[in-house]
Amino acid sequence: MPLTPELEAGRELVARIGRILFDRHLTDAGGGNISLRVGELFCMSPTLAGQMHQWQLAAADVLVVDCRGEIVHGAGGLTRESAVHLGLHGHFRDVGSAVIHAHPRHLMVFACANRPMPPVMEATRKFGTTPVIDYAPAHSPKLGERIVATMRGREAMIAKHAAGTIAPWHGLFLMGKHLEAALDAVERLDTNAFVLLMAGQIGASPLLEDECAAMETAIADFRD
Repeated sequence: MPLTPELEAGRELVARIGRILFDRHLTDAGGGNISLRVGELFCMSPTLAGQMHQWQLAAADVLVVDCRGEIVHGAGGLTRESAVHLGLHGHFRDVGSAVIHAHPRHLMVFACANRPMPPVMEATRKFGTTPVIDYAPAHSPKLGERIVATMRGREAMIAKHAAGTIAPWHGLFLMGKHLEAALDAVERLDTNAFVLLMAGQIGASPLLEDECAAMETAIADFRD
C-alpha cells in the first residue's frame, strides 16, 4: 500500500522515541514496544526491537498495522503484546493516540515487587498512584483485559497527559494523549520510582496521605 506523509512521519517518530527510551534506560534490550495511531492505522515497533536492533530502528523498520492486527506495510514480525496495544487504542481512542510498553530501570523494582507506586513528586501527582494488575502472561488475552480495566476511569488523565499501569515481573504499560506525552510520562514515573528507592536509603519516608493532601491544597491555592 502507498504510505501517506502522516504514516511516514509516524514511523519516524516511533523509531526516534524508541531510541530515546533505550538511551535513557527507560527500556532495555530485553523488550518493550511502541504504537502510535495515525487515522485508522497504527505505526508499531516490530518484535525484538531491543534484542535484534538495540532500539536503533530506522523508520522503515516500523510496521504499519490495521485494527485487526494485520501488517499492511513493513517486513518485521508483530510484537507479542500487539493485542494489548490494539485493545488500549480500541477502548480509549477518543482520549489518546499512543501506547508505550517499557522496562524502566527503577520502576522495574516495583514491577518485580508486585507493588503499586504512589506519586511523591510534584511532577507525578497528576498521574495518581500507578496501579499494579494481577499477573497475566505477556502473550495472553488476560494481560490486555486487565490493563484496559485499570485505565477505565482515568480517561481524563490520558486526555490531559497519560496514565500508566504496572504489570508484575514485566514492566510498565502507558497510554498518552500523543507519543511525546507518553515518553514524558514514562520518564517522570521512572524518576518517581528512583526517588522512592533512594529516599529509603537515606532514611526518608514517602509522603504520607495528609502531606499529599496539603501539597494538593498548596498547588490549588497557587493556581488560584
